[in-house]
Amino acid sequence: MAAIWSDDTRFQIWFEIEAHACDALAKLKIIPVKAAETIWKKGKFDAKRIDEIERVTKHDVIAFLTNVAEYVGPEARFLHQGMTSSDVLDTCLAVQLARASDILLKDMDALLKTLKKRALEYKFTATVGRSHGIHAEPVTFGLKLAGYYAEFERCKDRLKAARKEIATCAISGAVGTFANIDPFVEEYVAKKMGLAIEPVSTQVIPRDRHAMFFATLGVIASSMERLATEVRHLQRTEVLEAEEYFSPGQKGSSAMPHKRNPVLSENVTGLARLVRGYVTPALENVALWHERDISHSSVERMIAPDATVTLDFALNRLTGMMEKLVIYPDRMQKNLDKLGGLVFSQRVLLALTQAGLSREDSYRLVQKHAMKVWEHGKDFLTELSADKEITTKISAAKLKALFDLKYHTKHVDTIFKRVFG
Repeated sequence: MAAIWSDDTRFQIWFEIEAHACDALAKLKIIPVKAAETIWKKGKFDAKRIDEIERVTKHDVIAFLTNVAEYVGPEARFLHQGMTSSDVLDTCLAVQLARASDILLKDMDALLKTLKKRALEYKFTATVGRSHGIHAEPVTFGLKLAGYYAEFERCKDRLKAARKEIATCAISGAVGTFANIDPFVEEYVAKKMGLAIEPVSTQVIPRDRHAMFFATLGVIASSMERLATEVRHLQRTEVLEAEEYFSPGQKGSSAMPHKRNPVLSENVTGLARLVRGYVTPALENVALWHERDISHSSVERMIAPDATVTLDFALNRLTGMMEKLVIYPDRMQKNLDKLGGLVFSQRVLLALTQAGLSREDSYRLVQKHAMKVWEHGKDFLTELSADKEITTKISAAKLKALFDLKYHTKHVDTIFKRVFG
């Protein structure tokens, strides 16, 4: 990923854009065919020399063209015919972002593969579902992971769409009118560089495309943080239902030898904040002056490499973390039982309503005993079984059956089929 943003890669893409444009001009008989051939044959560049020239010209594209001309000779006069700097810069950025997207898509495939594997592994492993951080009703750990899998599938689809939208070429000349260059050149270069043509470029490719691209990266980062935050919560000492792998010889704290901290998920959380931080500048780049200005340029030179490299690293880190995540089913069951059966309160409430009690009376009865359990550590089933107002409506056998954990997992297969096919 870092190599995509290196000077050598950038100048190589610039050269290919210019050389392909010369081929197109030669086909139009605007420049000699031999000139285009010479440019391909002799064309070279030296990044250090370009920097040296730019210190004088204060213009990067002119410095590049000057350096290439030093290698090509007289035929270099045909380079950049009818083009403007943005034709090179914007088309190059499109190539770089498309290549970066391809790496990120592979990263997401690896994460999805890992999430699917772990979801199937713990498909029916019961754990407590929480709302507001408080015990709610039973779920399975596999269902938790299936939810994240579905979310990252959506993220992948968004990134595919963002890649398609960003991969556009503009070779339209000053203010985008094609006055000094034929639209055929743009079509030719676009095809050679694996891009679509920009329908209307004002001299720059419209920045709404870039805003959507970086916004998509921000959404992916947010989904990553959601998963990382879940792991952090599950690893808390009082919960400890899952834990990041702690390798032999690893140290958790310089002061406390017993510590095993969720450092990877915390790292992903921080990196996600960075990636989201690049979204606002990309949105603000949309409103350029008239046909062009370069206020967007300094922003993109920073956020394009930073956002893609950071997300690439974070995705790989998250995948490795989830691959090795240590799961504790016994602790999950222990936590499920912690509130003495309160996670089955809704089943009791519904059974009473089906037995003829009003919802209000049913709720009052169930909550009365639930609060005893909550406040005094009682057993929920025992408390309910001692209440004649309840036992006259629900038999002891039926009441006990309401506490069957399998009731809450009966549609897991249906959900998995929806997610994984």
